[in-house]
Amino acid sequence: MLELAGLEGSYEKVRADRNILSDTVAGLRTGDWHGLNVTMPLKGAAADLSDRLSPQAERSHSVNTLVAEGHHIAGHSTDSSAFSLLLGDSRFADLGSILLIGAGGTAAAAMAAIAGERKVYVEARRREAAERLTATFGGEVVAWGAAVAGSLVINTTPLGMQGESLPGEILSAAAGMIDLPYGPVTTPAMFTTGRLGLPKADGHEFLILQAIESFRLWTGVQVAYLDLLQALRNA
Repeated sequence: MLELAGLEGSYEKVRADRNILSDTVAGLRTGDWHGLNVTMPLKGAAADLSDRLSPQAERSHSVNTLVAEGHHIAGHSTDSSAFSLLLGDSRFADLGSILLIGAGGTAAAAMAAIAGERKVYVEARRREAAERLTATFGGEVVAWGAAVAGSLVINTTPLGMQGESLPGEILSAAAGMIDLPYGPVTTPAMFTTGRLGLPKADGHEFLILQAIESFRLWTGVQVAYLDLLQALRNA
């Protein structure tokens, strides 16, 4: 993305726990880093370490993008931004209900983007986590593996990354699918959704959308979606 924007710099991977994240954020304050992305399961910890939260990050208490503002840190959820773009897309805009799979930070970011505008059903392996999510944002908890007829299924779990299928008959009743796991091969959920002829978006599309917004927050430069998609395909 730096090359596409005509900027010099590097994007480095840091394997972190909460302590390493805290140290890395301290380096962001002192100028060692220009910005940070944070992945699960540290998005809540990143929110705690921020001095200021964007509205969507505050609603979800989930931060995947940290930006230095002098010696202060702003926490953003470009996950929520990506969800907002996808939910407003013509593929999914007319689907009235959502079945959200998972109840972690990314699921909270999805709920912040939905903002009560659609009926949401939530299922998670740990029912208590789904209940906490709906207690904050609203929605209805359903059993793990339950299908909801006519719903847009959003999978925020890693299921599919290693070739796993979604539980139960979720996709047989679905009207569309946003599947966040991504890798070198198509996930079973994306394969099934394609076979059924349903509107869909995969994890690569979501990754690009949130990355473009993260990059804009760090640099002020807007990279074109199609340019980044082509670069990802050629990687």
